[in-house]
Amino acid sequence: DSGSVCDDGLTEAEINLNIAGKVAGALLAQGIHADILDEFDPRLSHYGGTAVISIHADSCTYVNELATGYKVAPSSRTESSQLQSCMESAYQQATQLPYHANTITPHMTDYHAFRTLPQGVPAIILETGFMNLDRAMLTSNADVPAAGILNGIQCFLDSTQ
Repeated sequence: DSGSVCDDGLTEAEINLNIAGKVAGALLAQGIHADILDEFDPRLSHYGGTAVISIHADSCTYVNELATGYKVAPSSRTESSQLQSCMESAYQQATQLPYHANTITPHMTDYHAFRTLPQGVPAIILETGFMNLDRAMLTSNADVPAAGILNGIQCFLDSTQ
């Protein structure tokens, strides 16, 4: 589905796919296999990947001047703390956005796609930023969040070797 939609028609799905494409392209260029999966992808139930990062963007609605930043929520179904730690650190360093730990909900840690994955696949949701105040970075400067995600993945891969 399109996810959040801004008044001008910009969708969360557009942002997510653009960033995911940049990350997957960079991984593939390094010889690291990467898949871009749909939210309800039938491959999820048999997915044997090293990790799953579910990329999202937060609301386009203006809340206040504090509605900027990112969050990382680990799957409650499998050990994902190292992936979460790597992503939090690398994403913050790349984007310089504030971290919103207090807005992580059970719907994020128990995300429906996480319930589909085979046991043992580390998984996180990454809310890359708010579509309102962080819009320029998420759209015009999407290489920045993509670099943060790429660095988080590389940190995680290094920690598993």
